[in-house]
Amino acid sequence: MHTLRLAERADLAGVFRLYDEHVLRGTCTFETIPKTPAERDAWFDAHPPARHPLLVASPPDHPAVILGWAALAPWSPRQAYARTAENSVYVDPAHRGRGLAHALLADLMARALRDTPVRVFVARIVQPNPASVRLHERLGFRQVGLMQRCGEKFGRLLDVLLMERHLDDPPAP
Repeated sequence: MHTLRLAERADLAGVFRLYDEHVLRGTCTFETIPKTPAERDAWFDAHPPARHPLLVASPPDHPAVILGWAALAPWSPRQAYARTAENSVYVDPAHRGRGLAHALLADLMARALRDTPVRVFVARIVQPNPASVRLHERLGFRQVGLMQRCGEKFGRLLDVLLMERHLDDPPAP
């Protein structure tokens, strides 16, 4: 069981405990250098709930323990893209496969539809990552493109699958 809620600044250590593992050892993000404390604060400030919410999941009896998180970020700084945002979802390895990522992303989609002007979610999924592709497909995302060899990390050239979900369209059957 878990509780989903909007993140607070005090959650940043738990959020970045999960994220920095991928920065340093994974390919789910193309960042390669962990953020400084000042950069973490700026990142948090860039996630106002009325535009780009940041959610965390924690055990009901231990709200300071972060099991996973999900966030929206601007797709582009150009004004006409204001209705589009990129989603991110990260879950503690010990809690994967239990529906937590699905719960986080579904909650993020519901909040965006209810509380923000965002109507298009975009996901960039480094390949291969079949679990993330399945997660997004289950929530109505569709594949819209593949960027080949667009990133390089750990001496590997990496492809990125692009997926999208229009929140104002009904999900595909």
